Amino acid sequence: MTVDPRAALDRLVAALEAHYAAVLSKKDDDDPAVDDAYDVLADAFEVYDDALGTVHGEATPFYLGEDDDEDEDEDEDDLDEDDLEVEDA
Repeated sequence: MTVDPRAALDRLVAALEAHYAAVLSKKDDDDPAVDDAYDVLADAFEVYDDALGTVHGEATPFYLGEDDDEDEDEDEDDLDEDDLEVEDA
């Protein structure tokens, strides 16, 4: 099923506005409304990007990284002393 890029863009803009509204009205740092708005925004972006690529052969310059805490922990573990040294100029 191909989605109309214009409709997908409208949905993306609405998702951006809803995310912003959720951030403004959040009650604490772990407000589930912000998390929900984030998920809707990420989904709307992917649908728009896919529609743009399918219909027009174009892409946005944005990338949604994987939301995986294990990757962050692995990256920190990969650092060694050489990575932390500061070179004298």
